[in-house]
Amino acid sequence: MSPKAKREQKISAVEAMTSFSTEYGPFVWEPRYEPASELVYTILSQHTSDINSERAFKNLMNTFGTLEAIAAAEVTEIENAIKSAGLFRVKAPRIKQVLNEIIEEVGSFDLTFLADMPLEDAKAWLKAFDGIGPKTAAIILCFSLGMPAMPVDTHIYRVSQRLGLIGPKVNADQAHDILEPMVDPDDVFAFHLYLINHGRQVCKALRPRCDSCVLAQRCPSRGTFENTAKKTRSKLR
Repeated sequence: MSPKAKREQKISAVEAMTSFSTEYGPFVWEPRYEPASELVYTILSQHTSDINSERAFKNLMNTFGTLEAIAAAEVTEIENAIKSAGLFRVKAPRIKQVLNEIIEEVGSFDLTFLADMPLEDAKAWLKAFDGIGPKTAAIILCFSLGMPAMPVDTHIYRVSQRLGLIGPKVNADQAHDILEPMVDPDDVFAFHLYLINHGRQVCKALRPRCDSCVLAQRCPSRGTFENTAKKTRSKLR
């Protein structure tokens, strides 16, 4: 097969799902936190590791006990509780602000009503709050309420572009709405986790392990990385 023909091959989301399910699955949805807590956790997870964000969230809840207490706390008190998450001086006021905005809007932190709304309406409701973008909204709806929203992180964005599921000019915010309808609504949660696991374990940013990829023979990007690796080896000789 010519290089041009190989580049023109397309891998469907369903094909990727089928191949990845044998490698990383199965995944069964279970709620992680209730929606407002999921929001706080998601803010803490931005630009930090899962371990540090989890540690910060647990310390935050152990320190204050309730979301109501966090909303009423001084920003400096919140900062002290979430230092392990990094960027705590940015995240603390953001957490306090959005919690107070939710209280003002809803009167409580019970956001389970979102599950009864059409998906696009639920997204729009969340994104109306300052600091909540497509990714954060999708995480809350997917991980907390089991709705078919597709969070797109850096791993998913990279893998999706390399597989040709999204175009090279598509940005991360646009990718949410493009990837979401590619699979059945019941499969969106698993689709998210398959792509993120593949990005972390195989399709890495700097040195993708194409020789270990179950889609290697069909991937339109494989030749690019193989040629780069060959040039690197030649320079080292």
